[in-house]
Amino acid sequence: MVGFYHLTLRARIILLAIAVVFFTVSSVIYVNAYHRLKPIYEVATKEKVIALTFDISWGNQTPEPVINILKEHNIRSTFFLSGPWAKQYPEIPQRIKKDGHEIASHGYRHINLSTLSRAEIKEEIKKAHEALKEVTGVEPNLIRTPNGDYNDEVIKGAEECGYKVIQWSLDSLDWMNPGANTIAERVIKLYCSPFCQHS
Repeated sequence: MVGFYHLTLRARIILLAIAVVFFTVSSVIYVNAYHRLKPIYEVATKEKVIALTFDISWGNQTPEPVINILKEHNIRSTFFLSGPWAKQYPEIPQRIKKDGHEIASHGYRHINLSTLSRAEIKEEIKKAHEALKEVTGVEPNLIRTPNGDYNDEVIKGAEECGYKVIQWSLDSLDWMNPGANTIAERVIKLYCSPFCQHS
């Protein structure tokens, strides 16, 4: 077996150089990941509560039944609405507001904001803001970005527009249309099981 000290001087220098490069690159990656700006995923509280949220940027078949169920059970939630959708179906956002739900933004175009410059990001946020204000009279200050996509520029751009970026801590994957039972099982398994007591 050849030990480190039995290697040639050149081999030792090459191995040390590789180790230095490895640790330097690892440190840079760690620092960048650690210092990356992040959206709000959850708010610390001792209360046993959840924040129920919905994103809407197309269609008008699903929102009404959901709103009816929420009303029936006296549940308030946050609806992240895209600007064009709100203008296309103004009666639904107005009902959401009337029923006491929070109106928030889901942006303007359903695109990944991280592909844009900060100026373009802010333009997308402002266009959605104006559309939601026009339809509901509400000036939202929360945004869930399309596809949950973000980077530092998205977070900074949103903050410069007076917005907080909100992310989900649990995704029901309802957009995949797996069926109500599958959605319910996923949510209960991923969220409720650590907190709920089963009889």
